[in-house]
Amino acid sequence: MGILDVGEKIHIIERRYFENDLRRHFAGEILRVVGNIIRIRGYVWVFNGSKGEFQKRPELRERIIVIGERHTINLITKNTDINNLYYTRLEGSGTVVTDGKDFSLQIHEFTSL
Repeated sequence: MGILDVGEKIHIIERRYFENDLRRHFAGEILRVVGNIIRIRGYVWVFNGSKGEFQKRPELRERIIVIGERHTINLITKNTDINNLYYTRLEGSGTVVTDGKDFSLQIHEFTSL
């Protein structure tokens, strides 16, 4: 791929094709890159419609992801501890993923700011 490197931390939004598709995000550190395929270790967040919020799965996961048009990728600062990330709602900003310190990313349905 050339644009992502081993050791970088990223937040991935998996774009939904249909309204009822699962809303899933992943944040982690890249372990390996081959072309457009990455091996990454981190955490999954899934949207809970009944609670109206993203919920973090507690298990640290290692995934292989083929990066494509369905993914929106945001860089996470190097000093951010992936273990400390959480989702919250801020007045006037909507849903935000943050570490409560230096990193904050505003989340939208198909992209992020």
